[in-house]
Amino acid sequence: MSSGKTPRSNIYSGEAAPATTATTPSSPTTPPMEASFGPTFSAVAAGTKAEASSSYKQHRRTPSSSSTLTYSPRDDDDGMPPIGTPRRSDSAISVRSLHSESNMSLPNEKINMCPSVKLCCQLCCNVFKDPVITTCGVNKCPVDAAKLTVVVNNIAVAEQIGELFIHCKYGCRATVAGKPGAYEVDPLGCPFTIKLSARKEHEVSCDYRPVRCPNNPSCPPLLTMNLEAHLKECEHIKCPHSKYGCTFIGNQDTYETHLEVCKFEGLKEFLQQTDDRFHEMQLTLAQKDQDIAFLRSMLGKLSEKLDQLEKNLELKFDVLDENQSKLSEDLMEFRRDASMLNDELSHINARLNMGILGSYDPQQIFKCKGTFVGHQGPVWCLCVYSTGDLLFSGSSDKTIKVWDTCTTYKCQKTLEGHDGIVLALCIQGNKLYSGSADCTIIVWDIQTLQKVNTIRAHDNPVCTLVSSHNMLFSGSLKAIKVWDIVGTELKLKKELTGLNHWVRALVASQNHLYSGSYQTIKIWDIRSLECVHVLQTSGGSVYSIAVTNHHIVCGTYENLIHVWDIESKEQVRTLTGHVGTVYALAVISTPDQTKVFSASYDRSLRVWSMDNMICTQTLLRHQGSVTALAVSRGRLFSGAVDSTVKVWTC
Repeated sequence: MSSGKTPRSNIYSGEAAPATTATTPSSPTTPPMEASFGPTFSAVAAGTKAEASSSYKQHRRTPSSSSTLTYSPRDDDDGMPPIGTPRRSDSAISVRSLHSESNMSLPNEKINMCPSVKLCCQLCCNVFKDPVITTCGVNKCPVDAAKLTVVVNNIAVAEQIGELFIHCKYGCRATVAGKPGAYEVDPLGCPFTIKLSARKEHEVSCDYRPVRCPNNPSCPPLLTMNLEAHLKECEHIKCPHSKYGCTFIGNQDTYETHLEVCKFEGLKEFLQQTDDRFHEMQLTLAQKDQDIAFLRSMLGKLSEKLDQLEKNLELKFDVLDENQSKLSEDLMEFRRDASMLNDELSHINARLNMGILGSYDPQQIFKCKGTFVGHQGPVWCLCVYSTGDLLFSGSSDKTIKVWDTCTTYKCQKTLEGHDGIVLALCIQGNKLYSGSADCTIIVWDIQTLQKVNTIRAHDNPVCTLVSSHNMLFSGSLKAIKVWDIVGTELKLKKELTGLNHWVRALVASQNHLYSGSYQTIKIWDIRSLECVHVLQTSGGSVYSIAVTNHHIVCGTYENLIHVWDIESKEQVRTLTGHVGTVYALAVISTPDQTKVFSASYDRSLRVWSMDNMICTQTLLRHQGSVTALAVSRGRLFSGAVDSTVKVWTC
């Protein structure tokens, strides 16, 4: 427990301390002892049982400047152990003291009596307050470090403390020459001493309680006993109707006269009724405000529920859309597979009808021999350097990877330099040329695999590159530029015009350049750089071109492959089978036969025999659209949107 400023505890036996009525034998008529009870009141110890039960008005004191107040609790009469040697048991009584940091002193008053020692702290010798019964368990006692736990209020001790007499706080004042917190009796203050338990009741109605004038806060402070007299003389009395606008201020006499002539006096009943009505309206308004607040809260909850329902509904719609999209994709895939199977059956039937199945060489079946993995995006172009058995692949990850296709089958180096997707690759001599969506052409030295030059080639992405006769041809939007190759430099020689769309395909064969733009294939004489022939196509824009010894082949946006006779320029066949755009074409020619390979958006590659214009094989190993082809030494390389490059051989 605590008493005063510093925590203190006192430990007794388990019984409550009895009230004390001891008096001093040598001086039975000595007045009751006065002891300090804090900075706002003082205590007077009970003398006899009769005195303790009398009302506070009977305990008057005679103010005297020569009286003194001291406090020295003793334990002679109650048999308690001396201070510093408290007794302990399993249960203990502990109360918080009622003392202040300093005791009140009154000069020259002899003290013969004191409160029972059982009501005082043995450490600081001041009266306890808030008595409780405790047992060991939680807080440590400062006397013997024992742990204490509050169990219940000690009513017996509290009642004994409540019987102690104290000075009214309006009868005390701070000492002039004393330490802070010291008080003395004020001869001009309240003369009553009262029981501690009746302190609040007395001080509320004490005649010496300071009050303020209700008429004007600027009036000097008053005592309760003087308030009535002050109000009779106060010059700041307001009219009771001032809240309605009356500006009268005066004394009691003029106040009564004013009421006789006040224009609001005759309306006071009406004004009172108006006030009552206004008050009722305020109550009604408050009730309405509460109702509105309740409705708003309900509306907020309904809004939250509605939002939650909307979110759940949106989530369900999203799931439904996702499932529908997945089903659509699966259905499309199924239709593609079914179309491919039907085409395969048609080709087998055609071969059976033509009697060639028996002469079919199983050794000519192409199989996937490996996969190059390393790009972080779709592969859009391929190019083979036959001398060093190197394969170059360009990707959406803006890099060019160099693959060893002969010994290690690993990526030898990654070439970085473009700021856009690498769309085209071409080799001339020992130089590699790369075209990109960043509109530039970069020249690379194949021996060192280092960048040696960068040219701003077009105003739009460079879609395709091809070289012939020591010239480089680059295709873009409505334009083909012809560059003279001078070492590591590219010097613009001419720009071929008359093109009405993207130039996505360029092939150089012998003395001619073949370009595909929209639904037109133009044939240019490489020496004069003039257009010498135009082939019209159908089935969408031209995406790919291949030239054999006898045919011109082109792949279109709408899944078709058109074939023209290279001499007569007459269309001889349209090959069907793909169910997606034909992105790339490649040719492998031998003295015995010529094969054309086609790569499509439908994720498949097809092998076409140009002798009888039929598909002899369908290659299905990529997980994405096949976008690029390259051939070398009888091997076929295919790049796809699945970021891989696959190797096919017989």
